[in-house]
This record gives sequence, C-alpha cells and structure tokens, in this order.
Amino acid sequence: MAHPILHAKSNQKKYGGKWEDYIHLHEWMDFTKSWIGHSFHRAFRHHSEGIFEAEKIFGTHFTNSDDKIVYTRYCLEDHVKEDCFNHIPSAKEWIKALQDKEKPMWMMRTLDLKFDD
Repeated sequence: MAHPILHAKSNQKKYGGKWEDYIHLHEWMDFTKSWIGHSFHRAFRHHSEGIFEAEKIFGTHFTNSDDKIVYTRYCLEDHVKEDCFNHIPSAKEWIKALQDKEKPMWMMRTLDLKFDD
C-alpha cells in the first residue's frame, strides 16, 4: 500500500507546489486504514463515489503553493488509480469484487510509487 505522503508527492510532481499542499486529501482517502488493516479498506472511499464525496468536503479545487489552481477530483483520481492498478472502480464494483472468489487485478495490485528525496 502506498502511504499518503507518496500519493501527495505524486500530485506534487504532476501539479506542482509542495507535497504538503495535497496531503490532506490523501490522509482523508486513506483514513479508512484505521477501520480495517487490509487493502480492502479501499472499498470505503477508493471509488468514483468516494471522489465525489471528497469534492463535497474539500471543494472542487484549491490553490497550491505555486499559486496554481488544482482540481480535487484529479488528485484523488490519481490516488485511486495508483492504488487500484490504473482503474477507478465504482462502489458497486467494490461490493461485487469483495463477494467474488476470483478477485479482479485492480483490487489486488497497486502501481509502484517511488520518489527520490
């Protein structure tokens, strides 16, 4: 599992500013790790509906430290793609996948995030 800071650094690389500009979004997305210590924690927010919910909480956009407008949706779509093997599932897909014996690739694999500090 990628740490929220790695997701924030991914956003920094893509959208500019500092990783601290993005950390609040990724901490919210991954807060569900405190509910269940397994990659299945993603079923709670790592889907298209979770991204819409985040926009209600954080707004549709914000200004990063480079004074650039960044869209909340884009940052969290990146997060979900990084954690779900380049796929943004729906909540319905998660429910079905949790019930299936054969788990889909997006549910079991993540993209590799590495950054040189």
